[in-house]
Amino acid sequence: MKKLMTAAAVMALISAPAFAAGDAEAGKAKSAVCAACHGAEGVSAMDIYPNLAGQKAAYTVKQLKAFKAGERNDPIMAPMAMPLSDQDMEDLAAYYASL
Repeated sequence: MKKLMTAAAVMALISAPAFAAGDAEAGKAKSAVCAACHGAEGVSAMDIYPNLAGQKAAYTVKQLKAFKAGERNDPIMAPMAMPLSDQDMEDLAAYYASL
């Protein structure tokens, strides 16, 4: 019986939704500059810019960090990511994930 309860607790933790460490409201306020390419609600009007709405927060943070570190090269995104703090990235990611 104890093994069954332990297994149930582990499954509950594994299946629990992951929440972004960022603040979606703060991310919304910080997203104004992103809107020029990615759209006001994270949906780009042009095919060359990806939609950010609904993107998983961890993925967005990973990509922003890669742009900032120079691991991912893009002449537009690299300078946009450079001034972002880790908290800025988390907030932006939380906002776009919430859309």
